[in-house]
Amino acid sequence: MRKVIIDCDPGIDDGLALMLALSSPEIEVIGITIVCGNTPVEMGFDNTKKILKFMDRLDIPIYKGATKPLKKPPVHALDIHGADGLGESFLEAVPGYEQKIHAIEFLSKTLKQEPCTVIAIGPMTNLAQLIDQDPSAFDAIDTLVSMGGTYQAHGNCSPVSEYNYWEDPEAAKIVYAHAQKIHMIGLDVTRQIVLTPEMLDTWEKINKKVTDFIRQITQFYFSFHWHQEHIKGCIINDPLAVAYAIDPTLCSGFEAYTDIETDGITRGESVVDAYDFYHKPANAKILTQVDVARFFTEFESRVINYEKH
Repeated sequence: MRKVIIDCDPGIDDGLALMLALSSPEIEVIGITIVCGNTPVEMGFDNTKKILKFMDRLDIPIYKGATKPLKKPPVHALDIHGADGLGESFLEAVPGYEQKIHAIEFLSKTLKQEPCTVIAIGPMTNLAQLIDQDPSAFDAIDTLVSMGGTYQAHGNCSPVSEYNYWEDPEAAKIVYAHAQKIHMIGLDVTRQIVLTPEMLDTWEKINKKVTDFIRQITQFYFSFHWHQEHIKGCIINDPLAVAYAIDPTLCSGFEAYTDIETDGITRGESVVDAYDFYHKPANAKILTQVDVARFFTEFESRVINYEKH
């Protein structure tokens, strides 16, 4: 069982990603760090507690991290995720659960103790701050999986930029400059992971309690995707990063040197040197293909069949 830290900004699809991680026996989630992104940190912290309560896993520690991007005011995505960040489900708050150390301190201490995978499904601000404060701890990350960026697919907050990298491109640039290899789960693959009403109808027959919870937090997301992109369903980006961390054969792609643009109309763009123009060592694996059917089979077998309630 591999140890995993999830760095997130919950967020509807972050919530689904946490559900997948907690229902997967191959990994042990030893901590969750919260970063400013889809939601403010306090809201993300509260939403994480709500997910953990539903999954009966309030034993897992949560650590609040960066409250804003490195160089600009935050631009949250509550228009996509709802006023409460969980699809305007307005789930009952979970009291208490305060932690006495900052996310960066937790990462610094934990990563140097034992091999650990980090699944980053929000902006990379926490990781950039870790590099600044304790680069040896960042270097100790066993595997770094990032939901972010896009290679050939169009962006979701500009024509060329994915939200996590657009929200704090300076942080993403620092992480890509420092990392030996980032597994980039970008929009090329996540745009193919579309949760549909028909899936929910089928899952309801298997496990009504879990399916009702997923319906509750995703209905706002369904409406957004229909009005914004005319998709009958919703793109659930973050769970794919968790699924890939569990089973890397789920996606395929290529290795290339990658940098992040920080200014102008291409802010947040992931610049992938697919043709080795710069002759620089590859620092990323860019995932471009995904087995969609297998992803949803695995999601159903784990999350929908989850019984710890």
